[in-house]
Amino acid sequence: MTEKQDYRDTVFLPATSFPMRGDLPKKEPAMLARWERMGLWERLRAASRERRKFILHDGPPYANGNIHIGTALNKILKDVVNRAAQMGGADAEYIPGWDCHGLPIEWKIEENYRAKGQDKDAVPILQLRAECRAYAAHWMGVQEQEFRRLGVLGDWAHRYATMDFPSEAAIAAEIGRFLMNGELFRGLRPVMWSPVEKTALAEAEIEYHDHTSTTIWVRFPVVTPTVPELAGAAVVIWTTTPWTMPGNRAIACGPDFDYAVLRVDGVKEGSLARPGEVLVLAQPLVEQTCEATGITAHTVLHVLKGAAIAGTVCAHPLRGRGYDHDVTVFPADFVTTDAGTGFVHIAPGHGEEDFELGRTHGIEVPETVGDDGTFNAWVPLFAGLHVYKAADPVCAAMTEAGGLLARGSIVHPYPHSWRSKKPLIFRATPQWFIRMDGAGEIRTKALAAIAGTHFVPEKGRTRLSSMVAARPDWCISRQRAWGVPIAVFVEKKTGQVLRDQAVVDRIVAAFREEGADSWYASPPERFLGPGRDPAEYEQVRDIVDVWFESGSTHAFTLEARKLPWPADLYLEGSDQHRGWFHSSLLESVGTRGRAPFKAVLTHGFVLDEQGRKMSKSLGNVVAPQQVWDKYGSDILRLWVMMSDTAEDLRIGPEILKQQAELYRRLRNTLRWILGSLDGFTPAEHLPEAEMPELERWVLHRLTELDARLREAVRTHDWTGVYPAIHSFCATDLSAFYFDIRKDALYCDRPDTVRRRAARTVLDHLHRCLSTWLAPVLAFTAEEAWVARFGEDTSVHLQDFFEVPARWRDEALAARWAGIRDIRRVVTGALERARAEGTIGASLQAAPALHLNAEQAALLTAAEWAELAIVSDLTLTTAPAPESAFRLPELPDVAVAFAPAEGEKCARCWRVLPEVGQQPKHPALCRRCADAVESGLVCRAAAE
Repeated sequence: MTEKQDYRDTVFLPATSFPMRGDLPKKEPAMLARWERMGLWERLRAASRERRKFILHDGPPYANGNIHIGTALNKILKDVVNRAAQMGGADAEYIPGWDCHGLPIEWKIEENYRAKGQDKDAVPILQLRAECRAYAAHWMGVQEQEFRRLGVLGDWAHRYATMDFPSEAAIAAEIGRFLMNGELFRGLRPVMWSPVEKTALAEAEIEYHDHTSTTIWVRFPVVTPTVPELAGAAVVIWTTTPWTMPGNRAIACGPDFDYAVLRVDGVKEGSLARPGEVLVLAQPLVEQTCEATGITAHTVLHVLKGAAIAGTVCAHPLRGRGYDHDVTVFPADFVTTDAGTGFVHIAPGHGEEDFELGRTHGIEVPETVGDDGTFNAWVPLFAGLHVYKAADPVCAAMTEAGGLLARGSIVHPYPHSWRSKKPLIFRATPQWFIRMDGAGEIRTKALAAIAGTHFVPEKGRTRLSSMVAARPDWCISRQRAWGVPIAVFVEKKTGQVLRDQAVVDRIVAAFREEGADSWYASPPERFLGPGRDPAEYEQVRDIVDVWFESGSTHAFTLEARKLPWPADLYLEGSDQHRGWFHSSLLESVGTRGRAPFKAVLTHGFVLDEQGRKMSKSLGNVVAPQQVWDKYGSDILRLWVMMSDTAEDLRIGPEILKQQAELYRRLRNTLRWILGSLDGFTPAEHLPEAEMPELERWVLHRLTELDARLREAVRTHDWTGVYPAIHSFCATDLSAFYFDIRKDALYCDRPDTVRRRAARTVLDHLHRCLSTWLAPVLAFTAEEAWVARFGEDTSVHLQDFFEVPARWRDEALAARWAGIRDIRRVVTGALERARAEGTIGASLQAAPALHLNAEQAALLTAAEWAELAIVSDLTLTTAPAPESAFRLPELPDVAVAFAPAEGEKCARCWRVLPEVGQQPKHPALCRRCADAVESGLVCRAAAE
């Protein structure tokens, strides 16, 4: 080779087709198309046929509108878990699904009718159901494309949907199981009712908003006292629901509380209290009540225990106006003295505790309110009045009758419909229930199943347990049209539900062939079969709660497809403890005796950068569609896994910029590795036993990260895994190992042990990082894999790189932790010299490193120079000068700066005295002259 002064062609600078810019918005769609062409999903299934199945059962999103950022979070997390399980050695068969029935879709179709001035109740039910089906199908298609754009890999060709005919048949069969095992029954119970939507709502469909309620203090005159002290007195109740007064049938008191029998001696002007009247209320609430009712002076005549008052009979405050029934005082443990008067008015049709107290004492449950929230025609004084507008008329009527003592208002959290945003009411209606404490012992078995389930985070166990322990019987009926009907018959003569497996089987068979529409399109004799007169039976038209439907998905998604049951994992937001986790558990325990899942993982909600809930009015909504258009889906995926998903996540413009920067560092790490592996062949591989310590330390770090990743695959707890991998790339590799080994990789002869060791480690790093990052950076990891191994392969067809256990070396790790601490002192001294303008680059330095004897034995001076990236270094145990650089936490280490002596090598840029002494290459140091003379580095010239 002819000697030249320009040695650039002899340096092994990184070369790769993997570009610095990700350009993800353009590349990702092309990669999705490539995966489709190569049949990636099918190839994975074929290659994994003999492996253990891993089943993450998809909690179905609702087919109503574009996906939002919370939906994206959920699906990304599921995809990461599935991909990691697959690369961890399992066969991760993921079947995405949709929830298609229910109120939101029906409400949307009804809105269209209302906009056209049509009466929705006049629309034939099959027409309404067909329009709902078409609406759901449209949004399923839209959402599927959006999920695919996020990079979610699944069996999209065989997705499930609750409105598919086989699904509707399976749901009907599950209802049939409860029918036949005796746990399904119809009963009168108070349920959360939406007067706007005219249906009962599930707990998961309820949200709480501040609401201003009218409060009233009401007299109930004593008719039959239990003790003489109550003669002529009036029991005072307080309530925030004046509209429930027509339904009052009793009063509750605390048996152990002290109650004052007081005489009113003075009142404020305008007060409805009357001087001389005698009132009864809890003693701790006397002052508070007097203040609220305008009583300025009073005398306590007697103090009685609640137990003495129990049994007292009072008159309704509207007696003589259609409310002439007796109102008895009963003891109850739910009464408190936190607010009010210590007496609770009991309307058995409008409260859970009211209902239970009424049932205990045989009190009638009047149905005062109709489906639309108006008082029924038989209700005296208020027939036809809507409960939302009842406060003024009720107060006026009670004022006229002398029953109202005072009126006020309170702002408090109140249940609202999540769809209409309107207040709800408790209303006793005939509904279909599943017994929690019947012969099937659903509650007991559910609590046992929770105890045997793995929760991530662990607090989910307590939350779900407390909900199951306290919940009433499961109300599964809804008074709507779009859904799977509770396909049962009731014998009109006896009121008994028909329990006949043959009838159930005929219903299920019809639904499987024609869908649930057949319940409305077919005559009842089709299902009842021969020998029964349809006129003797009521065909139930209520639909089943959508939470029962989604809770049944394990039956027709896993069991029907002969996939392993129970599922390995259910993964949803933390709100699903009262939703899908809850309903799935109860449905499965009630029909199969155990939970449909082995583990439950929950994630938080998505908030804006200030920690606020996202809303259009605040203008802080981050749409996933906008993010992937600007940054790419890999940035969203990285945001999910760099967050602590067990808590609420924040997102916004600044956070997305931060994620883009984190992504850039990871991408640059992959790019530098790929560039430095240019031309690498297996022949270069060097056994770890022959490697320098620095390389063996990197291999040890790989074992630590590999163990952490595999533990996450096993436990489903991904907290901190990818931040640790990012930190490894940024701190251990880019800022340390790569920085040190650039010199060897660029300038050493290819056959040197040091360069071969480094390139061997880089080969391992590429395989590890590409597979480790693949579950998260699905597109970028693929690009990095294809850039090295070609278009006919995919990183997603690989398993995680098998890191040999022999690479783990705790003693070496401890040793190098000390070495890196000492190195920090050297680099600190160099930074000070650079800041003072003494040097520009570290290779211009040749410092003296002062250590104690033990530290001095760690490495040679040449090795320290290599680690510190200086041209030379003096290692000494002599005392350091006062001017030497030190760090407070390392008092035994000091560095005295000195400039490097000699000339700068034109090839490696080290400053050495030997530069100028090589006859053929006077501009080079000995190492570089040898490398050039060897002829092994002249690739560019040869080309």
